[in-house]
Amino acid sequence: MSVAEQAAETASLEEQLQGWGEVMLMADKVLRWERAWFPPAIMGVVSLVFLTIYYLDPSVLSGVSCFVMFLCLADYLVPILAPRIFGSNKWTTEQQQRFHEICNNLVKTRRRAVGWWRRLFTLKEEKPKMYFMTMIISLAAVAWVGQQVHNLLLTYLIVTFVLLLPGLNQHGIISKYIGMAKREINKLLKQKEKKNE
Repeated sequence: MSVAEQAAETASLEEQLQGWGEVMLMADKVLRWERAWFPPAIMGVVSLVFLTIYYLDPSVLSGVSCFVMFLCLADYLVPILAPRIFGSNKWTTEQQQRFHEICNNLVKTRRRAVGWWRRLFTLKEEKPKMYFMTMIISLAAVAWVGQQVHNLLLTYLIVTFVLLLPGLNQHGIISKYIGMAKREINKLLKQKEKKNE
């Protein structure tokens, strides 16, 4: 991907999401935990939504229909209400720069996902047996987990993790624990080497 292509995609995305700018900046602050009470607030809102879904116990069709209806309402109302709530006349250079960074990150994430998808099909073409075994084992593992854990609980855990991930990344919590895990693995490997000598 060339820098010019990425810049063009980012500019296009910025134009498409211009009405959502204030909301995206606020969501970015919340997801990156700029205040100490944001993580509990995220977990509280997600828990409330999932408890409501559990209590109402909608059918799949009703659930999907309500979710899409909510998205359509948000798509219609947010560009109208956001400037009145947040005051678009307060849009600063710093906010514009952050909005540009968010859009650029979204473009990069989309390109990464497409890249992984293409690699999967490249693997299918170049090494069909490896592709087949990887897919069967992965899907069997996912099916087993899905059989052991209730769908709603599993979805709750995934949504909570995905919403907490930017803050975990921003505050270095993930890299801290990955570093701890690497050190422990290295210790175990060194102990094993000493026993073998």
